[in-house]
Amino acid sequence: MTDDSNQPERPRVEPEIIPPGRHQSDWRNSPWRDDAYSGTQRVYVTRIGPFGMALLILAIAAIVVFVIVTALGLMLFWLPVVVMIVIAAGLFRLLRGFRPR
Repeated sequence: MTDDSNQPERPRVEPEIIPPGRHQSDWRNSPWRDDAYSGTQRVYVTRIGPFGMALLILAIAAIVVFVIVTALGLMLFWLPVVVMIVIAAGLFRLLRGFRPR
């Protein structure tokens, strides 16, 4: 190990370079070939237009509304439970003070 920690680590194994002709023919003749992964695939990336931007904003707004409605629903569900616990604790504290002597 070197003392300089900023130096990148050297590869431990030398990469194998496969000639294009040999690799392609071996793959095409392989019995394990999967047609879903054969050939070249292209991905086209374009700018989002006004209609796509409106749909994206609408989707984000729908997710935000869903999260807010879910949070409010959970709060409204647990609110009576918490109120009952607070009332019970207050009654317990009040009744504990009126102990007969």
